[in-house]
Amino acid sequence: MIDVDEYLAVLGVPRPTAPTAEALWALHRAQVERVAYETLDNQLGRPAGIGAAESVARILRGRGGYCFHLNGAFGALLTALGYDVTLHRAGVQGEVEDPEGPGGDHLALTVGLDGERWLVDTGLAGGMYEPLPLCEGTYTQGPFTYAMAPSVVVPGGWRFTHDPRGAFTAMVFAPEPVELSSFAAEHHRLSASPESGFVRVLQAQLRDAKGVDMLRGCVLRRIDAEGTYERTIDSADDWYDVLADVFHLNLSDVDAPARAALWHRVHTAHQEWEAAGQRATTL
Repeated sequence: MIDVDEYLAVLGVPRPTAPTAEALWALHRAQVERVAYETLDNQLGRPAGIGAAESVARILRGRGGYCFHLNGAFGALLTALGYDVTLHRAGVQGEVEDPEGPGGDHLALTVGLDGERWLVDTGLAGGMYEPLPLCEGTYTQGPFTYAMAPSVVVPGGWRFTHDPRGAFTAMVFAPEPVELSSFAAEHHRLSASPESGFVRVLQAQLRDAKGVDMLRGCVLRRIDAEGTYERTIDSADDWYDVLADVFHLNLSDVDAPARAALWHRVHTAHQEWEAAGQRATTL
């Protein structure tokens, strides 16, 4: 069981009287605006589980997570509110040259409404702002344009193509329903393997109606209709202020030594990344 009323209070959305499309859109917008995609616990060496109740409790404490946490929690909320929710095995295609398919590194949701099914995904790292229909076409939300099409690699599956300025290329999901527990092994790999990007680089992203804020290590980027603004954060105080003020993250459970160690890790990784880039330009 989850605390539906407390969850809705975090989202700032009144409890719907019925599972309507209007309420679903409002819930989706609120979740992506208020609950950050973030990987801080992996950087702190204390990765969280992906059970829906645990993920909801994280959100109530002012934290976020990545797809297993965010969509797991959101799916539980929608189910509790009476929506017809299905969990799907999915995969994110980072770059165009990467293989595509539902490899299990992403959890996608669909919701049935009035005889139609909709992609509902609050864990796509700066992705969609509102649900998208399982109907081939292009869709504009704010400054970004997305595409939906039947998958060419998974019979019955679907492919979401991100805007060219997005953090990834596409996402493909399979049609079969799955349980949240089926993602446990992949979550362990993503949260614990030294080769995982979720372990190597701290990430935080938050969507709004006009664009997306993205933090990768020490680099803060804003993408909206005006273009892309980027700056490098070079102090711990500024960095933690950004986490609190831009991404709405409550880090009251991270004590001073842990904060210092986390900043040292992130800043050192950024310096190494800069040095590697400078070396590459001289070759």
